Amino acid sequence: MLWAMMMRRLLFGLLTLFAISVLVFVGTEILPGDVAQAVLGQSATAETIAALRERLGLDQPAPLRYLAWIAGVLQGDLGVSLASDRPIAAMISSRLGNTFMLAGIAALIVVPLSLILGLLAATRPRSLIDRAVSHLTLMSVSAPEFLIATLLVMLFAVHLNWLPAISNISSADDIGALARSIALPVLTLSLMVLAPMTRMTRNSVLSVLGSPAIETAILKGLSRRRIVLFHALPNAIAPIVNIIAMNLAYLVSGVVVVEVVFSFPGLAKLMVDAVGTRDLPLVQACALIFCSVYVLMNIFADVISVLANPKLRRSA
Repeated sequence: MLWAMMMRRLLFGLLTLFAISVLVFVGTEILPGDVAQAVLGQSATAETIAALRERLGLDQPAPLRYLAWIAGVLQGDLGVSLASDRPIAAMISSRLGNTFMLAGIAALIVVPLSLILGLLAATRPRSLIDRAVSHLTLMSVSAPEFLIATLLVMLFAVHLNWLPAISNISSADDIGALARSIALPVLTLSLMVLAPMTRMTRNSVLSVLGSPAIETAILKGLSRRRIVLFHALPNAIAPIVNIIAMNLAYLVSGVVVVEVVFSFPGLAKLMVDAVGTRDLPLVQACALIFCSVYVLMNIFADVISVLANPKLRRSA
């Protein structure tokens, strides 16, 4: 049954999140340096550092601290920042909306554009548009985020002076200023995820167009548009949805480089700053949120793939 399949996927996702929480905790524990030393500074005495470690519970064994941390997370308590002594939930809520806004705008641009480009390339194989899409997407896939971001800053911020190099959205007093502030981060993210989505759409539709079912539809005299939209695309939707879901998860969880390059006040920038100050509870909370989004998007992709594929739907 479909509901049983969804429950299995959800259970597996919860087990994955539990394993991730252990890895996140262990990963932050092995970071070099001492939290108490980072909070108090180099001039702190050994007695002051020991007292702070005891107050923060850092003198307890790591397994006990993990159990206390995960118990608080399950109750909705993410703890208190060691660097600023503020509730972590409040710090994250003020940044999470910015990251979702950045990812959401990029998704609204990329998803329809990748489907259109992929369909155009698939329906005109070996044509000029197919070769152009293939070469441009290959170049985009091969380029890392920081290189694309740097080139965009050099072009639009330095040479043309059209857009700001720093995304200072807090000073944006109208929609136009906000659009200019986030234009370069959105463009960078869009270029990063447009290529794999377009290539997967092209390859999936192209493989379906060569199937016997499509050949039968052609022999029946159906129009090319009807064949592509109502016969080829529904059969190719499962891998397309998977790659879209994975890249949407990347938009939220993989924006670290983009937010750092453009100083965008999002969750990824907050996590990077927390690593620098050895604010372990804040790093753990941010990493767990990113991993949770990635796992949930993969579960969503699995469910949509089953719903879109009659064979998988019957087996589920």
